[in-house]
Amino acid sequence: MTQNVLDHARNVAVVGPYSSGKTTLLESLLFVAGAISRKGSIKEGNTVGDSTPEARDRAMSVEVSVAECDYQDIHFTFLDCPGSIEFAQETYNALVGAGAAIIVCEAEVSKVLTLAPLFKFLDDWEIPHLVLVNKLDRSKDSFMDILHALKTVSSRPLVPQQYPIRQNQDLVGYIDLITEQAYHYHAGSPADPVPLPDHLKAEEQAAREEMLETLADFDDHLLEELLEEVEPSKEEILKDLKQDLSADQIVPVFLGIAEQDYGTRPLLNALVEEAPSPYVTAERRGLQVKPEGEPLAQVLKTYATAQGGKLSLVRVWQGKITDSMTLNGVRVGGIYHLMGQQQDSQTEALKGEIVALGRMEGIQTGDTLSSGEVKNPLPTADRLTPVYALAISPERRKDEVKLSDALNKLLEEDPSLEWNMGDTREVILWGQGEIHLQVSLDRLRRKYNLPMTTKPPQIPYKETIRKSTTIRGRYKHQTGGHGAFGDVYLDINPLQRGEGFQFSESIVGGVVPKQYIPGVETGVREYLDQGPLGFPVVDIAVNLNNGSYHSVDSSEQAFKQAARLAMTEGMPQCSPVLLEPVLELKVSAPNEFTSKVLQLVTGRRGQILGYEAMAGWPNWDQITVYLPQAEMQNFIIELRSLTLGVGFFAWQYDHLQEVPDKVAERVLATTQAEAS
Repeated sequence: MTQNVLDHARNVAVVGPYSSGKTTLLESLLFVAGAISRKGSIKEGNTVGDSTPEARDRAMSVEVSVAECDYQDIHFTFLDCPGSIEFAQETYNALVGAGAAIIVCEAEVSKVLTLAPLFKFLDDWEIPHLVLVNKLDRSKDSFMDILHALKTVSSRPLVPQQYPIRQNQDLVGYIDLITEQAYHYHAGSPADPVPLPDHLKAEEQAAREEMLETLADFDDHLLEELLEEVEPSKEEILKDLKQDLSADQIVPVFLGIAEQDYGTRPLLNALVEEAPSPYVTAERRGLQVKPEGEPLAQVLKTYATAQGGKLSLVRVWQGKITDSMTLNGVRVGGIYHLMGQQQDSQTEALKGEIVALGRMEGIQTGDTLSSGEVKNPLPTADRLTPVYALAISPERRKDEVKLSDALNKLLEEDPSLEWNMGDTREVILWGQGEIHLQVSLDRLRRKYNLPMTTKPPQIPYKETIRKSTTIRGRYKHQTGGHGAFGDVYLDINPLQRGEGFQFSESIVGGVVPKQYIPGVETGVREYLDQGPLGFPVVDIAVNLNNGSYHSVDSSEQAFKQAARLAMTEGMPQCSPVLLEPVLELKVSAPNEFTSKVLQLVTGRRGQILGYEAMAGWPNWDQITVYLPQAEMQNFIIELRSLTLGVGFFAWQYDHLQEVPDKVAERVLATTQAEAS
């Protein structure tokens, strides 16, 4: 594929918060371009995007959907990305391969803040993006107020390319700020040119001046023209828009109502004229688009299809991939263009394309693929910290042997998941939120026939002691033959928090022969698995200081039993106390919500360590706290509820601390009730 051919392709991600209308926009784009003859709808469950059962059950995007179309001699590949923050990993992984992005937002000032994480990611990765202000038929806010609000979440200057024409509250058309031509919308057909309304001339002029002045910041010639009051040509303005958007220096803003196809054609036209080609995108990433050479591709998404086959969605950055070619030691088992759930088989994939490769076993999302050695892997999106967990177990006991294999396949498809066997011997599934895990459980049931039961994970409580004691343990057992005899005196002492377990001996005169001492330590360690409160024991020291033995009946096993008896009798005398794990959280949120976040933490027995302005996030704070793990289960749900869905946190285990008496009483009562 030559550079000229590359110039006739565009890879565009469609992103935006939940309910902004992304999937509806995709239907409109495909319909206007003639790729589909009839638009589907979310309500009817027949859209090209959101075509999986999990998406249609919830009427929301839960994974990246791919669709293609041709418009004005340009071949578009669209990546329809999930809007829910719980599926942000899907979106970020896909954006790594996109040449540009359309941010779809609702026409409400109050919801603009929900765009902040998206703008941040796009700005950090320098991915060109434009904004479509959607659903203007439902808006009570003025377009300029919305534009002003958008500026607060973007580090790039926003450039309006259109201005709305309203009748009462209805959106009936727009003014193209490049040509100053006004248009009226018509359902099912292109907008008609109409005279520019007199009552909007002053507002249109102000918006156009704002556009030109922003462009002039990056073009000295345009700046000279504006200073000399020379009217720039349409061609010069378009050239600046294309150049500045491709360099990710500006963010053009459009408007419309995707459900009625209002604004879709101007948006497509802008993508044709202004969005960068794959050649430009590769150059911006520092890649050489060579006419020959080894292929270079990156996996953006892994699908486990209904038929059980694995598909790896890849962006081809360089070279050509052919069917049956070996990449990273794995033979390509098919090349496909995707249209929702439909697959169109191809014999090759050329640089600049986004295609699915079949049966790439062992290949993971984010991997860099090549027919030779991968010396410099391409950068990948950071993996999000899991923040919500459920303990899971198969409904059918016979399915337990299949669970780990199915979970590993699930993680291939969704790398933002994590699973482990916790200290409580439960299988713990970690994810980005309640809906995220429910979708994952649905996939386990549908794809792997593994229905699961769930519950909140048990907290891995520990126990320790406050006091010391010396105790004797004597084990004597007589049968018909040799008996069993062991006799020990143990000092049991508390240690500082975090020191674990220490065993020592101070035997004098051989009262306990050396060959039996390991048995004493084994007996003590086995007891520590469950102390007097019913939990593993930590931070204690045990010293063997005396004892006696029988020359015939003593054995290592007998001394192990004697040590267990001593621990069983002595530990309740040492004032046992319950310990809980405490996590360190770094909570990030817009500073207008900082006080609410502080209240949330303290209301959950948390300790505020401090907060500061968040680097690289204007008007955001990062709050560092200690939070008991027992208070973490629904923390992310409440945090998002308080922060319009944008608050997030990272966490790590920090230390154990004593459980307050009232809480400890409740925990022990619950534990005893479950055991009885």
